[in-house]
Amino acid sequence: MRSLTNPASPTPLLRRIAAGGVALALVVTLAGCEDLFDDSRGLGSELDEGAFGNPTMTNIMLQSGELSYAEVLGERFAERVPTTINFAFNSAMLDDEARAILREQAAFIRHFPEVRFSVYGHTDLVGSRAYNQRLGLRRARAAVDYIVSQGVDRSRLEALVSFGESQPVVLTEAEEVRNRRTVTRVTGFVQSHPLVLDGEYARIVYRSYVASGAPATTGGGG
Repeated sequence: MRSLTNPASPTPLLRRIAAGGVALALVVTLAGCEDLFDDSRGLGSELDEGAFGNPTMTNIMLQSGELSYAEVLGERFAERVPTTINFAFNSAMLDDEARAILREQAAFIRHFPEVRFSVYGHTDLVGSRAYNQRLGLRRARAAVDYIVSQGVDRSRLEALVSFGESQPVVLTEAEEVRNRRTVTRVTGFVQSHPLVLDGEYARIVYRSYVASGAPATTGGGG
């Protein structure tokens, strides 16, 4: 049997302990970078994120393949900016609030040219399913068009999927503004991008942590 203390022949247990130390060091480094960008939060405020050990667990899940880089970036996107806009009844027009939210989304998306996003259109339960499918798609396309107008490459945005009335937030057949919405999500990576070709997904996710510490800016126009 190998000795647990033999430095020349590390056991799987020692290798796992070492890997865990590296993962924890990375988390501490990322938390420190956030503090450099935003000193209004306490030191290490992002380290725990709600439960002790969550960042370390996330790193371990990434290394084991249980969690994808796209999922991590998607969570960061949802934490950083609003992902949902709402619409008036039977309309795909963007109001001032929707445009302001889409400008925030576009600012995030511009920071990650190697990431793909999808916009899903939804309706309430009033009207036929076929009509609502078309209306949901019109809403998704309206959101995509506005994000593109803010300097985002259209090839990285997909508005081909509409859930219509099939995924209501509030289960009611009456008019409900919370059901009349689009939702923007991270859906993958641009396969031709150099970082993706080199498999350097960690650098992409790392930039999302640094960007999350930067002060939010408001865009003009609309």
